[in-house]
Amino acid sequence: MARRPPRRSRAPDLLQLPQAWLSHHVQSAVATLGRLLGAPLATVMTVAVIGIALALPAALYVLTENLRNLVGSWDQAAAISLFLHRDISDEEAAVVAGRLREWPEFQRVQLIGAEQALAEFREQAGFAEALAQLTTNPLPAVLALFPQPAYAVPAEILNLQERLGQLSEVDFVRVDTQWLLRFQAILDLSQTLVLLLAGLLASGVLLIVGNTIRLEIQNRSGEIEIMELVGATASFIRRPFLYAGAWYGLLGGLSAWFLVTLAVLGLQGPVARLASLYRSEFPLAGLGPLELLTILGGSMLLGLVGSWIAVNRHLRGVEPG
Repeated sequence: MARRPPRRSRAPDLLQLPQAWLSHHVQSAVATLGRLLGAPLATVMTVAVIGIALALPAALYVLTENLRNLVGSWDQAAAISLFLHRDISDEEAAVVAGRLREWPEFQRVQLIGAEQALAEFREQAGFAEALAQLTTNPLPAVLALFPQPAYAVPAEILNLQERLGQLSEVDFVRVDTQWLLRFQAILDLSQTLVLLLAGLLASGVLLIVGNTIRLEIQNRSGEIEIMELVGATASFIRRPFLYAGAWYGLLGGLSAWFLVTLAVLGLQGPVARLASLYRSEFPLAGLGPLELLTILGGSMLLGLVGSWIAVNRHLRGVEPG
């Protein structure tokens, strides 16, 4: 009696399925990139349009963040100026300053005596001859109060202003950061506008990628029909076009990052000269690693979604019935 040959195990075949799937993905990605590089003019034009569309909101974001950093540096200025009564001597003002230094709300309290205030006013105002005719000092002692960061918010500033106004030595309180608070509100509004603009331009990127993939589908319609006749699945047909959309998005995101970085480098010199006129330094900040990853991830996602819409529309159009 003849012996049956041993039954082969199907485990190796099952193990080879993920490898074949991954290998086909790699081949599709490489082949798609080669096809894009084979048409450099069309690819560069498409990538440039995507890059410009993505660079606009990215540049506005960089501008808003630099202005926000500038406001943060201005916040180091005195937020509250305390004008004491004119009959308060500098020694009594020093006692008041000592009491305020014990308040946990302030990180620094600076005393500007009456004579010091007059000397500074004489130097800055340009009325030295007129001020020399004065027999008495009309200026009071002033306390410059620097709040802790936790108290440098509108609600806490207003609360401090009310409490300080109740001190018997205080004539009136001036809040020096009202214009900063208004400027902060303008920055918040501009950030909302950046998000709206980013949404509109993202829709434009979807249309650009979708139209580009649609044209490529039309150019390869014969190849797609052959693949459908031999039984290729929809995912198999869709895969190269999805990679094409991802490549467009990735290259467009890189071009957007390059344009924004080039703009920041070009503005470094003029901004440094402008800051030097105010005896200050303000280096511009560009896109950081997190922002770069966000742009690349978002642009690739837009490319994938745009190509998915275009390919699915074609596949639904060729289905029978």
